[in-house]
Amino acid sequence: MTGLRNYIRHTNQYISAEIEKFLIWRKQHISDRTFIIIVSIIIGIASGLAAAVLKSFVGYIDHFLNRGFQWEYRDYLFFIFPAVGILLTVLYVQRLQGGKLGRGISNILYTIVRKNSNVEKDKVYSHIITSGLTIGFGGSAGLEAPIVTTGSAIGSNIARKLKFDYQDKTALLAAGAAGGISAIFNSPIAGVLFAVEVLLREFSIPVIIPLLIASASASIVSRILYSEQLFYLITSDWKMEALPWYVLLGIIAGLLSVYVIRMSLRVEKMFMPKGRVYLKAIAGGLILGTFIFFLPPLYGEGYSTVESLLKNHYRELSDRSLYTEFRNNAWFNLVFAAVIVLVKVFATSVTVGAGGNGGIFAPSLFMGALTGYVFSHSLKLAGITDLNEANFIVAGMAGALSGILHAPLTAIFLIAEITGGYLLFVPLMIVSAGSYFISRYFEPWSIYTKQLAGKGRLLADKDKYILSSITVRDILEKDFMPLSPENKLGELVEKFSSSGKNIFPVLSPDGKLEGVIVADNIRAVLFNQNLYAETTVRDLMTQPPTILDIHSTMLAAMKKMDDEDVWYLPVSQNGIFAGFVSKSSLFTLYRKALKKERGEV
Repeated sequence: MTGLRNYIRHTNQYISAEIEKFLIWRKQHISDRTFIIIVSIIIGIASGLAAAVLKSFVGYIDHFLNRGFQWEYRDYLFFIFPAVGILLTVLYVQRLQGGKLGRGISNILYTIVRKNSNVEKDKVYSHIITSGLTIGFGGSAGLEAPIVTTGSAIGSNIARKLKFDYQDKTALLAAGAAGGISAIFNSPIAGVLFAVEVLLREFSIPVIIPLLIASASASIVSRILYSEQLFYLITSDWKMEALPWYVLLGIIAGLLSVYVIRMSLRVEKMFMPKGRVYLKAIAGGLILGTFIFFLPPLYGEGYSTVESLLKNHYRELSDRSLYTEFRNNAWFNLVFAAVIVLVKVFATSVTVGAGGNGGIFAPSLFMGALTGYVFSHSLKLAGITDLNEANFIVAGMAGALSGILHAPLTAIFLIAEITGGYLLFVPLMIVSAGSYFISRYFEPWSIYTKQLAGKGRLLADKDKYILSSITVRDILEKDFMPLSPENKLGELVEKFSSSGKNIFPVLSPDGKLEGVIVADNIRAVLFNQNLYAETTVRDLMTQPPTILDIHSTMLAAMKKMDDEDVWYLPVSQNGIFAGFVSKSSLFTLYRKALKKERGEV
């Protein structure tokens, strides 16, 4: 084992040395702009391959469960399959991840803002494994959040290895996420828009290039490996007389979005207390299995149900359920679908809350499709109007996605791309905009940002966003002359005259900060030669109002400087004095970061 560790360490050292050589060569031969394009292509290809692996993994498990058990009572196994998937996921997380996985796109948002866009290396593969197990065994969630996390991890880690700065690292992180969405749906435009609307809170023109290139590269990989379209929409056009009904569907989708955002977080909170993770997984899995037993369409992502609705096969909703005798009753199918919409959010929240891994993206599309079906078909059965139900099904998908994610552009272009419904751009725009407006009115935060906002971990404006991207380490000033507490005033005067600084750290022999000397505070005695031999630094030093950790963000540092009305603050690393930070250095770096955000040279 020791030999293996040494081999791994030497291998890592060798790789790091080769990367350093490559980066020196790159600086001499490849421009920064060309290099980021090349890296974007690599990230896009890697994200596309990751999406293909995830889809294949889930498909293999699903095929095995549906074809591998030839037993008279096989359908009853679907009651326990979700619990098995969640339990396997929890087992993996506890044994191989130390109990930490970091689920959801909220974690990526937090990483961008508070962790310098450094996504953990294990997220390159851990979310593929855990989401594949959860959803392959029937967990009622989607693969999109895990593949976004995987793509983000790919982009972030490649950027970190190649020594990109924070802004470019964030752009490449988002490029990986765009590639993941592009590959999982075969929708390159939606991948770019998702990254812009959801991940990049402050968008600038230079960022768009890596996103476009990575998304296109991932889409090519996806089309080579999975050429089929996700859904097939048969439609000729939409009619003007249906316009008021699209407006009404947008309002309904917005109200549904508010319901989903609020209920999902409430249900997940029920599973938040730590401890008894295996018991929680089993209990949550059995609850989910009960939901699926009574409402089979809740099994898995639910895309097969959406496809059945688009083909006008409404009776298939109740297949493999206890209610097959009512499958020819149109009103029963409507009520059944409406119940599924309301319960889906519980099924998804239980899946994730019990320890499984998955996202809300696919459930949003699922609930939106069923809402569009219930809305349009009920109007038909009531004799009010005869609408093109397929059009309303896809419009409902766009409305739910727009309202729940607060991403209307992503919703419009994603639905147009995955259904081929480009003729429906106007209805999609109306429903998405209406849903987004209603959802934002009642819920200012999306489902991804609401939890962060509640914890005070989300930054809402550009100034805070940029300040949080700068760490104390980035502007640390180290060229200060240290003093000993036993130094005499005469020695202090000599150092003051030769250093040009007006602040000095007073350090113990082991490098710990004892206090500080500020020249302005001791000016009255500074040139009194009668005190040079008898007055010590210990007599003159003062305690700083606070000491910053080297990993603190400048947002926190600026707040402390303002609170204490000081221009300098000392910084420590593992208890040892590391230097000072000043407002002037902060402002200089802030201006540079702001210019880069705007795309200025």
